[in-house]
Amino acid sequence: MQDRAGKPAETCDGQSSVRASRTMFYSHDTFGLGHLRRSRALASALTASDPGTSAIILTGSPIAGRFTFPERVDHVRLPGVSKLPDGSYVSQTLGLNIDETTALRSGLIQTAIEQYDPDLLIVDKEPTGFRGELLPTLEWLASRGTTRCVLGLRDVLDEASVLRAEWERKGAIEAAEQFYDEIWVYGPRSVYDPTEGLGLSQATRDRMYWTGYLRREVTDAAETPENPYVLITPGGGGDGQAMVSLVLSAYESDPTLKPDAILVYGPFLSGDVRDAFDARVAALNGRVTAVGFDARIETLFAGAQGVVCMGGYNTFCEVLSFDQRAVIVPRTVPRLEQWIRASRAEELGLVRMLDEKRDGMTPASMVRAIRGLPAQSKPSEAGADGLLDGLDVVVRRAGALVAKR
Repeated sequence: MQDRAGKPAETCDGQSSVRASRTMFYSHDTFGLGHLRRSRALASALTASDPGTSAIILTGSPIAGRFTFPERVDHVRLPGVSKLPDGSYVSQTLGLNIDETTALRSGLIQTAIEQYDPDLLIVDKEPTGFRGELLPTLEWLASRGTTRCVLGLRDVLDEASVLRAEWERKGAIEAAEQFYDEIWVYGPRSVYDPTEGLGLSQATRDRMYWTGYLRREVTDAAETPENPYVLITPGGGGDGQAMVSLVLSAYESDPTLKPDAILVYGPFLSGDVRDAFDARVAALNGRVTAVGFDARIETLFAGAQGVVCMGGYNTFCEVLSFDQRAVIVPRTVPRLEQWIRASRAEELGLVRMLDEKRDGMTPASMVRAIRGLPAQSKPSEAGADGLLDGLDVVVRRAGALVAKR
């Protein structure tokens, strides 16, 4: 236990004790599942490594409450925002404009951090937060000097020229240089460097650590079908309409296509689009079954004969962790992140990518991809096991940083 100045506090009998470690995560969620799922995996690893450690995740995810969190991990739901097709944002609720919503979120973030008084703050992806909402808190923490700050980056962010322009516009390069004790890249340096071309100083690059990918495990066991199946997952589903339609077209065009498929739409593929897909699934007479959202998708990964998926970070970690033969259908807009990840993984022999320009996005190409899954090498045969040390490295780095507090 410590007082507000960070000094050891006295218990009622006059003896001093050391306060258990506290970690706060800022999860940059406006839409999708990626940031929240990554933060949850990291928080789970940190609390499992030390029975006294606790963690809180700050998230704007609209479905955070549908996930289970391990003991000593909780979350604070920030007011949500939605991204429009033109790239601008609007508030999801409350009747506030985006500036008012950002100010409200910023105040809630700072209040939560002041009250929780974390030893470690781990910020996901955005050095300044959504629309700069983290900057007041980062400045306050810097003046105080008792909380260590880490910027966590996934293995790929975007093509270098686009990312640099974005970070310069947001003041993110300056923030990364000024406010963060370390930068963690959740991938191996041998695969990709997401900061290539950003122009970070050598002093900042000296504070960078490549952790490796974040291994996933089955945490909430669930029953899986007895018959062989291919898992079809577009991740959160918000941009997965084209991939789902292509897979259904493959099964519609070839009545002999095996094995059968389990389709997990994701929570953001809904409404009329989902209804139309459900009608197509029903017409396939059990060859494809579909569910909307499964928080225990790790179980389905573990039991599948193969996977057809998009190229998001968390899905890729699951493909490697469960050693699944996979066909990745990456999106290419608004970012090239998924295409860069999938093409690099294909070069390394970890997966097969279905590329629009090379293979064509046709039912026939998807039929060939699904039929070809049994002949693919598993990721482990290309050395995937050596790429999955991320959680162990994070635990070690977090311990070293907290020890400096």
